[in-house]
Amino acid sequence: MRVGVIDMGTNSTRMLVAEIDDGSVDELEWRSTVTRLGRGVDTSGRLANEAIDEVCGMVGDYLSICREHGVERLVAIATSAVRDAENGSVFVAELRERFELQARVLGGDEEARLTYLGALAGREPSDDPVLVIDIGGGSTELVIGRGAVVEAHASLQAGVIRHTERHLSTDPARQRDLEDLAIDVRKLIGETGVEDSHIRPVRAFAVAGAPTALAAIDQELDPYRRERVHGYQLSLESIQRMCSSLASKPLAERVAVTGLN
Repeated sequence: MRVGVIDMGTNSTRMLVAEIDDGSVDELEWRSTVTRLGRGVDTSGRLANEAIDEVCGMVGDYLSICREHGVERLVAIATSAVRDAENGSVFVAELRERFELQARVLGGDEEARLTYLGALAGREPSDDPVLVIDIGGGSTELVIGRGAVVEAHASLQAGVIRHTERHLSTDPARQRDLEDLAIDVRKLIGETGVEDSHIRPVRAFAVAGAPTALAAIDQELDPYRRERVHGYQLSLESIQRMCSSLASKPLAERVAVTGLN
């Protein structure tokens, strides 16, 4: 069966078209565009009209691609920004009216479970406990599991758009603001209790834009090459080095960093 999936996240809108056969996934086309649906949600509690229009425009483009590929089943999902916004149902209704698209808003628990299964898909089965980290625009999922079983998880109200708007107001960011941001995130992690799990992961997998950007920067990839990023191992030392370097640069210098999209 030919399946299309459209994922309307807080920061990016993504699409995957694939042929599904007996559990195997053969990717036909993949797109990801930064649309920032969740801009301003942390302060206003609402999705901005211009953000809704921009995402709807991208969804229209993605639906055209799905039709070109002869997609037989279409799945549309939304995550943190839509479930947090008081007018999230208005956005879902807009998709239904414009495109006859029935979008489903994932809860934090389901998002964490699907993130975990997706991160481990295609890897050799193992009973070793692992941690999966998904830093999104409005939420961050931390999932600990063994094999296909999730043992502990947490969905944090922490994300790249949410915490940029909450803490960072200068270019480049002030050191004290970065420290406040870090304290906020550590506090949110501590409140989940996920660190108290009796399971100690032996490996960690990170998905989404932040870690893939770091993997591309660390390898100085130009152009971006997904096959070089997928499975790339990041050391704590290299993460700290890149974080310090990026945080100290103004935007005009950051956009010139090789590997950074």
